Amino acid sequence: MSQTLETPLLDTVDTPDDLRRLDKSQLRQFSDELRNEMIDAVGSTGGHLGSGLGVVELTVAIHYVFATPEDKLIWDVGHQAYPHKILTGRRDRIRTLRQGGGLSGFTKRTESEYDPFGAAHSSTSISAGLGFAVANKLNDRPGKAIAVIGDGAMSAGMAYEAMNNAEQAGNRLVVILNDNDMSIAPPVGGLSAYLARMVSSSEYLGLRSLASKVARKLSRRVHSSLEKAEEYTRGMVTGGTLFEELGFYYVGPIDGHNLEHLIPVLENVRDSEQGPVLVHVVTQKGKGYAPAEDSADKYHGVARFDVITGKQKKSSGGPPNYQNVFGETLAKLAESDRRICAITAAMPGGTGVDKFAQAHPDRAFDVGIAEQHGVTFAAGLAAQGMRPFAAIYSTFLQRAYDQVVHDVAIQNLPVRFAIDRAGLVGADGATHAGSFDVTYLATLPNFVVMAAADEAELVHMTYTAAEYDDGPIAFRYPRGAGVGVPLPQAPEKLEIGKGRVVRGKANGGKVAILSLGTRLHEALKAADQLEAKGLPTTVADMRFAKPLDTALVEQLTASHEVVVTIEEAAIGGLGAHVLTFASDAGLLDTGLKIRTMRLPDLFQDHDAPEKQYDEAGLNAPHIVDTVLKALRHNSAGVEEARA
Repeated sequence: MSQTLETPLLDTVDTPDDLRRLDKSQLRQFSDELRNEMIDAVGSTGGHLGSGLGVVELTVAIHYVFATPEDKLIWDVGHQAYPHKILTGRRDRIRTLRQGGGLSGFTKRTESEYDPFGAAHSSTSISAGLGFAVANKLNDRPGKAIAVIGDGAMSAGMAYEAMNNAEQAGNRLVVILNDNDMSIAPPVGGLSAYLARMVSSSEYLGLRSLASKVARKLSRRVHSSLEKAEEYTRGMVTGGTLFEELGFYYVGPIDGHNLEHLIPVLENVRDSEQGPVLVHVVTQKGKGYAPAEDSADKYHGVARFDVITGKQKKSSGGPPNYQNVFGETLAKLAESDRRICAITAAMPGGTGVDKFAQAHPDRAFDVGIAEQHGVTFAAGLAAQGMRPFAAIYSTFLQRAYDQVVHDVAIQNLPVRFAIDRAGLVGADGATHAGSFDVTYLATLPNFVVMAAADEAELVHMTYTAAEYDDGPIAFRYPRGAGVGVPLPQAPEKLEIGKGRVVRGKANGGKVAILSLGTRLHEALKAADQLEAKGLPTTVADMRFAKPLDTALVEQLTASHEVVVTIEEAAIGGLGAHVLTFASDAGLLDTGLKIRTMRLPDLFQDHDAPEKQYDEAGLNAPHIVDTVLKALRHNSAGVEEARA
């Protein structure tokens, strides 16, 4: 249910240029209108809510003070950028968020000149901002770069790598630390706001510069002592010694919802010759919307909801979600095996590790947004005889690929990778799609790579991974609910590298469909349609991309005229491994027709999952069409089939 909005000030603002024409005294009302507009929009579309509500005033202040888009505003992750989108010419499309053909849920370079850098993964903003700032410096351009990074993103090493390098940008780089969860700072009040304004003011900085020049005339030892005394005194009063050590001039903490405090500080920072500068802003997730303030975790990402009551629209029952099947299965296995541990990188609920943590809190580890550390931590656990499960989204595991190769695969350590969000992910789009994990893991020596066709198979694969100690093993599964098959009473230990025939005969038929993962059910639908055309069809669930069930592949290729592989993964997965084996074994010399179906060679935009798979050409009609086109090389056979 939408609320009737009265937005007289917001109606006058289409771009930040319009915003800057407002008087400062109007910005409080403007922020309230902007917050209400965002709540109403997300209520009708779903999406990220709490983080955007927390930065409304900060968004207004940044665009009011800085000359965007000439000054480059870079949001870390970008899921908090909905108010930014409304302010930058996209209000008329804000109710298309995360829908096919609509606005992205993250910042996107092709969407607006006000999105200078696309984001959706964490902790990249300072590095990117440094690049913009240094480029302006080298080309003698006046623009600044403003990177807004959340305190959660500061758990990733990349942020500190960038800060350690940031002095090269001089005063052209401003980092705003949005502290909304980790409580880095003490409560923010009038004293801290006063101190922030004071230490960012031109008068203070002028005196500081003068004192520094005088000190330089003295001995080097005296100058160094005075400089450190000033730095640490200010650090003790206001916080921020760590950032000072990394080369930043620290300002804060300040209340990120108090525009009277926030705007003067940002104006001082904008006009300062000191730099780079880090402004520490304290905000509240869900600010201004009571349901989100009371339950920040539940309102981080939301389905469509009633704006008045805050009640989210929930699905009416159905099969369990894959991540919950994994988490509950692992928790049960850990009851009888003290070696089992679970590791997540800031996504306990999204991966099902929260279920494990409730049962075994001493063996559940949330390492923060630090996938690289998480993987090597798991490798250390494995080397010491534990059975670690690294439960990480496919798209986020990409961030730790070096550690997967160097610290796990080369040492042949039995780390178990539970890869969530495999395949296409709907509204989160290309940045979160699990497209590449089969390819980037199945190329590695020592790795076992599995894909669950349904929730029952996920139970078996979790148990198989727990019992496998001969090296690294991974299993992938998609986002969302299972297909509705009954869960097994007891898990089955799968034979490594062995698939299964689920329809037809391995040694007879005209068409064989080899499926990896949850396209199996589309393959079975396609088999029904092909059988109706008089084409006997065998369907195999390969289960393993690596090691490949070469005996099954050889049997199927020897007894079928057309073999089709299908997977929800990029090129280099099952299809590539089947083709390589067939080529090496001389199977292609017989005139065998092999066709591979996989994700297309492009980054697919956000849309409903069923539409994404249709666009990718991975549904039953596409399988049927692929088979019929392959058979057209034997025109008589096709005509017989069509008749």
